Amino acid sequence: MPMAELAIKTSRQRIRGERLEARVTSDQKKLIEHAAALQGRTVTDFVLTSVQEAARRAIEDHQILDLSLRDSQAFAQALMNPQPVNDRLRDTIRQYRQKTGV
Repeated sequence: MPMAELAIKTSRQRIRGERLEARVTSDQKKLIEHAAALQGRTVTDFVLTSVQEAARRAIEDHQILDLSLRDSQAFAQALMNPQPVNDRLRDTIRQYRQKTGV
């Protein structure tokens, strides 16, 4: 497939139908434009790539539980020997479900 055809096909596959908008300061805009230019990219491409990477990191950080040895032992102990459900736990679960809609 010739390179021109490949470029057209690739751009068609990446049709963007959604829109994001942000208000920025003049200094922020200049900084973003400068960074994009240094990488030879458009501001849109630079911003989308940067935001997408930050979103992935945020999700990954949220999904990973990093415990100390002491915390790991306490967690394992709680799993192996759970405490009976009390009123405080019931209230906490109810509040969680109300806040999250679960």
